[in-house]
Amino acid sequence: MASSQTQKGIVTYALAANRQRPFAGASRAMVFNTYRRCKAQFLYVVPPLAFGYLLMTWAVEKNHFYNSKEGQIHEPKASDEATQGGPVRG
Repeated sequence: MASSQTQKGIVTYALAANRQRPFAGASRAMVFNTYRRCKAQFLYVVPPLAFGYLLMTWAVEKNHFYNSKEGQIHEPKASDEATQGGPVRG
């Protein structure tokens, strides 16, 4: 048996294991990391937004009441306070 010798003109390339599938598991990790990060920020984002939404809803309803006919008839003092900056104290 003859020992194998290196042949001229034949080039062999190799690819590292971590280069074969660079995005292996990336979509699964993306889904779970996004969920984890959103869950961590939930209490910092949602309560202030909910409070702001409720406050704006209340203010819009109160404004519509003050500027309606019913608001002018039933609470003329309240509408004066709303347009003049509140009661004068002193």
